[in-house]
Amino acid sequence: MVTGSLFLVYAVCFSLGIAAGFFMHRSDYCVAGMFRDAFLFRSTFMLRALFLQVVVTMVLFEIARLAGFLPLFPFPLLGFPSLSNIIGGFVFGIGMVLAGGCVVGTLYKMGAGSMVSGVAFVGLLLGSALYAEVHLVWASFMKATTFFKNSKSLPQLTGISPTLFVVFIGAVSLWFFLKWRKEGQWERPSDVTGYIQPWKTAVSLAVIGLLSYLAVGMPLGITTTYAKMAAMIENLFFPEHVSSVAFFQGLPLNIVHPATGAVLQGGAGPQFDSVWAIQFPIIAGIILGSALSAVLLREFAFRYKVPFSQFVMALCGGILLGMASRMAPACNVWHLMGGLPILAMQSILFLVGLIPGTWVGSKIVSQLILKQSLSTAGNS
Repeated sequence: MVTGSLFLVYAVCFSLGIAAGFFMHRSDYCVAGMFRDAFLFRSTFMLRALFLQVVVTMVLFEIARLAGFLPLFPFPLLGFPSLSNIIGGFVFGIGMVLAGGCVVGTLYKMGAGSMVSGVAFVGLLLGSALYAEVHLVWASFMKATTFFKNSKSLPQLTGISPTLFVVFIGAVSLWFFLKWRKEGQWERPSDVTGYIQPWKTAVSLAVIGLLSYLAVGMPLGITTTYAKMAAMIENLFFPEHVSSVAFFQGLPLNIVHPATGAVLQGGAGPQFDSVWAIQFPIIAGIILGSALSAVLLREFAFRYKVPFSQFVMALCGGILLGMASRMAPACNVWHLMGGLPILAMQSILFLVGLIPGTWVGSKIVSQLILKQSLSTAGNS
């Protein structure tokens, strides 16, 4: 990748990350919380915002595709559907509830000073490193359970134009959106200074996803760089081992960007490559954007006075997130906010596994909280 293109990628991705972190912090826009609230408290308020984001992203992607702005469609790094997508989604669902945030929820909460999320972040790195050790076994399982090997999306599988899918889904969704608007279910009362209603963040994130797709050829994604960070740290102490791990030697991204002619090449290894140039600025931007939001609201603080068990739970959840992000492969941001809007079958299967996974995670959390409450009551 030439220097000018590299600088442009850094600048664009960093800016998108700042915007995403700012909006997510102002709305407490956390996918883990969305599913957890649905199972524990029967509240679907935040899930409605996620649904809106997926549909708006779907419409924006299709308009851009029809206008000729998305020549890489489906976008790079999407694979064919496999049983591994469901299993990875299931483990991911458990992990994000235990961690108290998904892969981006962890970042924006950490940026606002949450030490629990900082521990979950460490878990993400550990989980990514652990996956690397079993990659060959899991890759064999993924290959053995792959189906529809010539189709990555429902439009490809059925031969039906993506536009028809988008028009149908958009029309049905619009009916629900208008119904919820009439019932006053889009906004929640809040006296918190600077609070941004989740539906506004949903639309903003849809636009951010489109801008990412236009700029670098794919929607937002960050978890390969979690594995890359783990490889970089491990390489400081065990360079020979890192060089022998197959997962760190692969180059899943290897394309020529049609708009700029830049070569985008990279993988999970400890190199500063295109994957790093695309994803690390987003990670840094989300943390900084959230920190900026918290500082402007005068609520930034390092929060660590929580039960020790919560740190343990966050670490375990982070480890599961790190492993599942590679097992699926990829995370909820990639699948729900990128793959699902183009009806990628990997992403649909990820969601199939994610839902029961978050239910199991919610049950685990509720039992742990109940035991902690009973223990506290017994000691008082």
